[in-house]
Amino acid sequence: MPTAIAVTSADLVLPPPDAHTPTAHVLTPPDRQPLDAALRETHLMLEQHGYAVVLHPSSVPASFVRRLHTVRSVLESDRIALLEVDLPPLATAVLALQLRQLSVCDFSPGVLGAAVRLLAHYVYAGALLNSVARLDRVPVSLTAHARSWVPGSQFAVLAAPRPQMVKVGGGDALAGPEFATRLTLAPGQLSPEWVTGTLAPGWRVHGVQEVPLPAESSRWWGTGRLVEFAAAIPDVSVLYQLVSSVRREECRWCGLELIGDRCAFCSAPVAPPDGRRAAASGGTRAIRGTSRRALPAGGGDPAPGRTR
Repeated sequence: MPTAIAVTSADLVLPPPDAHTPTAHVLTPPDRQPLDAALRETHLMLEQHGYAVVLHPSSVPASFVRRLHTVRSVLESDRIALLEVDLPPLATAVLALQLRQLSVCDFSPGVLGAAVRLLAHYVYAGALLNSVARLDRVPVSLTAHARSWVPGSQFAVLAAPRPQMVKVGGGDALAGPEFATRLTLAPGQLSPEWVTGTLAPGWRVHGVQEVPLPAESSRWWGTGRLVEFAAAIPDVSVLYQLVSSVRREECRWCGLELIGDRCAFCSAPVAPPDGRRAAASGGTRAIRGTSRRALPAGGGDPAPGRTR
């Protein structure tokens, strides 16, 4: 069985692009499930899959995060990776979908868990908002705050990979990806016309998918009058190439294979080998800047890769 991918709400489980992509496990909040039931649920998941990578948005309630750590501690399991994702809700769902796609490839659990930080750098996450007056997760200028009070004003905001904000109709454009992506959008109480008619062609996306707005999105963005969107690599072969291009290490604590500078399961940092510190620091930089040159341009077809 592939490594289990788990999330903290059902609206973070996007429809699979094919019959081979497994679904994600949805963990139950502590106010709706006693601890003993949560322990049984997680134990069964581990019995079926061996390892589990759990994604939880940074906006999830602290009580839920404590429950996740309590379950892991009581089960005394080093087979659960608890990973906080500092992305908006829809982008977190897109990231979870990418992990689900990769879970059926030949990656070990340690590599799959460590890939979360890498793949997050390639998700362009934003929203169309009617107001930024209550937006506190992206820097907002005083001018933008003032414009929020002008009737009919709309703002295009990018939260990741680099924060940016522009006034719709003002002549500026959001910086888009330089590689092939698919755009996923979730309309709230605004029309998605600007996203589908202006943003999607400007970013040269390879397809647009509309899904329901996650419940946490209104709180994350500070308003219910929004259209949330996320552009990400849809092709599993390209995702496979991207993760495969990063140097692999062995965790000195739990022994799992990993990429990057820290184990996703036990959080132990990678220790540079004696006499090879310079080479090891180069491996760490690989996850921060895995070659974008290897990715196809937005106007081209994704390059073929290997999946199993």
